[in-house]
Parts: sequence; structure tokens; C-alpha cells
Amino acid sequence: MLGTVLLLLALARPACPSPAGMVSQRAEALKRLLEVFGIEDPPPPPAHVKQPPQYMVDLFNTVANADGVTKNPDVLEGNTVRSFLDRTHSKKMRFLFVLSSVAKNEKILTAELHLFRLWPRAAEGPKRQHFCQVSVYQILDKTEPDSPEGQKLLASRLLSLQGSGWEVFAITQAVRDWTADESSNRGLLVTVHGLGGSALDVPAVQFVSSGDPHESKKPMLVLFTDDGRRGASLPTAAFTDPQDPALPAGLPVPKLSGPRSTRSLDRLQPCQRHPLSVDFEEIGWSGWIISPRGYNAYHCKGSCPFPLGENMRPTNHATVQSIINALKLSEGVSSPCCVPDKLYSINLLYFDDDENVVLKQYDDMVAGSCGCH
Repeated sequence: MLGTVLLLLALARPACPSPAGMVSQRAEALKRLLEVFGIEDPPPPPAHVKQPPQYMVDLFNTVANADGVTKNPDVLEGNTVRSFLDRTHSKKMRFLFVLSSVAKNEKILTAELHLFRLWPRAAEGPKRQHFCQVSVYQILDKTEPDSPEGQKLLASRLLSLQGSGWEVFAITQAVRDWTADESSNRGLLVTVHGLGGSALDVPAVQFVSSGDPHESKKPMLVLFTDDGRRGASLPTAAFTDPQDPALPAGLPVPKLSGPRSTRSLDRLQPCQRHPLSVDFEEIGWSGWIISPRGYNAYHCKGSCPFPLGENMRPTNHATVQSIINALKLSEGVSSPCCVPDKLYSINLLYFDDDENVVLKQYDDMVAGSCGCH
């Protein structure tokens, strides 16, 4: 967290006065910030205006507040959710999803096929059946996908012939196969039959295909993964929009008379949390980040004078260090430092290099509160 704060401060207030030095420092800071977000190079903005899948937008709004800070930490099983659109652009019930953007270190947790079912037309449904069986197969042999040897059943269930909306099928094993061996990815096949495998009037059940104009309802693979990145061991929690005062309760602000430098004032003010705005448009990332447009990382600044009161949220170690420093019991022992003692995670919704929409959660990105440690 400390390294991230220093990077953000460097972006907000470049210290080098020369233009060349400022450009160099900014480039280095942006490079380091990309590393914090686990990205080598910023993805290019989509070539055309694209709307993210509504499912991904709704998931972001469920997990995070408008600033991206996690409000429901138990919603996601891992820390990454990726969405992939079908690449066949066909009206047939065959689908192909390119998963090349999934990193080798990502652990596959759950994979789902999302299909949107349209209302049946009045003249299309069977006259004597009210249910159908929808099955999803992993294609093993591209030349004979309809043969028993050319497919493997992944999911199957009964659906009412009356209804509309999203249907979700588990396809985790197929995705694990594909990420282990990219050449084995020959796509998926979806079939619709009557009860007992009997034929149905076509089209008894109709799903939106990639060739249809329903932009927000196109077939989609949703992949939940975890890349193993974890933050520090400081307490983390859901963000509850705490109205923390600028100063801990009951702690007076030193009154200064006469002109004083800002740095001198900072030394006299007690440990407290200060705003630290991160604007993705200002740093040139608004083209590929969908939400949020920015967030408040906050940073901790101020003194930890002896004696440390409860409102300074000191650790036992900091209290002992403060006493030894004040009484000069040991040389070279400084006073405790003002640092974050609670951290929140943030979430980014963004387009990756292949224009897939990704929701990713990052630990330890917002200072929730400060204390003397």
C-alpha cells in the first residue's frame, strides 16, 4: 500500500522541476502503477464504441460502490471475472470462445455459458409438450460434432417452453481443458429436444445467437478465476462509507501564529487520513477502463507524538516505541509512523487487449483509517 501511495503522489505532484524530468518520472510512475494492477501495457481503447455486457455491469454494481470500492466482499469467489463473446458469428447453436487472454497463473474456479432465450412465437411451440431438454456439449471432433464420439456432455436440464430470459449452464471442465491445451478448443454445441430425446417442432425454443442484432443479449462465456495476488495482512473489510472525521475525536489541532510552511504544519498535525484522488482520465486510462472513472485512495500523514492516546489507534509495539523515543532510552529509535491500519480493495471493470470485458478486484488500494504504528 505504501508503494502505491508514493506512486499516486508522484503522479499527482511531480517533484522534478524540469519538463524532461517530469515526463520521465510520470512514465516511470505509470509503469509501476500498471504493475500494481497486474497489467504489462495499457490495453488500447476499443476500435468502435462498445457497450459492456449488462451482466458485467450489474456484477460490478453488486460488488462495488460507484468509486469501485468493495462493498460486498463475499460475492466473488476469486478476484477476477472475465467475459467472452462468441466468435462464430453464426445463427447455428455452435459457439466458440477464444480464451487466449487467460493467464497461465490464473486458477479456473467456475465457467458458465450464458444464453438468452426469446419468447416463443404463438405458432411455433409444440402442441402437446410443455418442456424441452437443453443440452450443452464440448466439441471433441470438429468434423463430426453431432456424433457421440465427437462430443462430451457438459450440462443438461429441462426448460419450460414458455418463458424468456437468461439461461446459465456450467461448463467448467471444458474451459479447464481449453486453458490447459489451447488447441483442444473446438467450441460448444447446444441441442434442444423433447422429453426422452424426442424431436421438437423447430424452433420450439430459440436462443439469441451471435448473428442476431440483440447486442446486450448475445451468447457469452463468463469465467471466474483467481490469479493468486493477495495484499498485506492488515485488516480488510467491506466499505461502508464511514464518515470519518478529518482528525481523531477529541484531538485538538495545534494553532499556529505567524507564517509557517505547509511542511512544518504537517509535522505538527496529528496522524490522520487525507484525500488522494486517482483520476483515470487524467492519467490517460479512461479509454479502456469502464468503471470507475477514478477513486479516492486516501493517504496517511501526520505526527505520532508522545503520549499516544487511544484515538491515535496505536499498536502495543508503537506505544512502547513512543515511550523509548520520548525517554531517550535507546539511540536511533524514532517515533512511530502514521500509516494505514485498515485497507479496502477496489474493483475495475475494463476492456482487455482482445476487447473482452474484465472485472478485477485489487486488495489494499484504499486507506480506510490511519494509526500510529
